[in-house]
Amino acid sequence: MQRAYVLHHRPFRESSVIVNLLVDGVGRVDAITRIGSKKRSIKSILQPFQPLLVQFLYQPKSSQSSLRTITQIESASLPLPLAGNALYSGMYLNELLVRLIQVEHQADTLFVAYHQTLMKLASEFDANLLRYFEKQLLNELGAMPQLEYDSQGDNISPECFYRYLDETGFMPIAAKSKQSFKGNMLLALAADELNNEQQNSAKGLMRGLLAPLLGDKPLLSRKLFVRS
Repeated sequence: MQRAYVLHHRPFRESSVIVNLLVDGVGRVDAITRIGSKKRSIKSILQPFQPLLVQFLYQPKSSQSSLRTITQIESASLPLPLAGNALYSGMYLNELLVRLIQVEHQADTLFVAYHQTLMKLASEFDANLLRYFEKQLLNELGAMPQLEYDSQGDNISPECFYRYLDETGFMPIAAKSKQSFKGNMLLALAADELNNEQQNSAKGLMRGLLAPLLGDKPLLSRKLFVRS
């Protein structure tokens, strides 16, 4: 059996559920499972942030369907106790993964990064954890720019300011501007060592990098942070 987390699920016909999963060593998997007479027990574990063990029916490579069939599913441990902003953060990560990771996309490192992020959020909320996961996700998608070198191949200088240019990277500029990023923030983000003063700048950078991938449809989970 393989470790997994539910990202999202929806009813399918009268006795089945379609589940979007993040599976260890595989990436995103969309699967179907029957509820049947065990409706309560199965639905109780088909919840976000519940560590799972799953087994799928063998699917030949010639199959035209990307939808797998779950043959066995059980909880691996207790659900992670996310609440408040930590819960909203987890929902945000789930929405990002469903929107950006294609079914059967081979994303070997994402499960571990996701699991570790949830564990840390359950222990203590830190908004910078979202930036680190976004960076990992963008790396997986091939859309994360180099943070330690500028567009000319020189080392990022902590005290200099940079502007990000698509397909070019971070270009050094003479002075701070509304769309600039300080070198020390870029280096801190690269090392997963952001401080509170760098938080908003890093958030702005990552939001800008994610925007073209997400398109015009807004993320519903972001509204939860606004309401809170």
